[in-house]
Amino acid sequence: MIPAARRSLPAPVWDHPEQMRRFAIPLAIIAVIAIVVIGLTQTGGQKSGPQRLTLAEMQHDLRGAPPGLAAVYSRGNTIVGGSTKAFQAQLATLHGHPVVVNKWASWCGPCRSEFPIFQHVATKLGKQVAFLGINANDHDAAARRFLRSEALPYPSFSDENLAISGKLGIVPIFPTTVFFDAAGKRQYIHQGYYTSTAALTADIRRYAINPSS
Repeated sequence: MIPAARRSLPAPVWDHPEQMRRFAIPLAIIAVIAIVVIGLTQTGGQKSGPQRLTLAEMQHDLRGAPPGLAAVYSRGNTIVGGSTKAFQAQLATLHGHPVVVNKWASWCGPCRSEFPIFQHVATKLGKQVAFLGINANDHDAAARRFLRSEALPYPSFSDENLAISGKLGIVPIFPTTVFFDAAGKRQYIHQGYYTSTAALTADIRRYAINPSS
């Protein structure tokens, strides 16, 4: 009988060439996937989204907008106080124009990802449609700091206490986009962020420019 200390044990699977090959292939695939993921993370995924625009570029493209819309864009990239009264007054001046309202916050990651999409779409459709922002559950100072690097061609109304959001029924979800037709009727609420300019443009045309009802 062979003493227990001297008994030969089965070789680990990695001691066999065939087993080593079986493990090496999946590990190589995992390594490639990891490299791709790291690369996308380091670039911020910018290749899959639109390029960020400067305020000057957006203002240039919005020249010639109708007076009511031009008045909105003259206050672009600002935080407007006055809560619900100021916001309702702004909506009243835009009667006759479709309106798109986007709720965002400087601390909201999906909101930040969505900004370039709104930059491009607002610049493209801003002569037909009014765009407004609601900076909700945020500090005005933080919002203004954020807008220095991520500009918007339209103003955002300060909503630190969620009063405006409450009136619109859009408190829980960030970001949220609300669509009004030219008659001022709320047509649709989109909860969550947009991932492409095409998706946002399609909803604007469907719910704001050419609503079914």
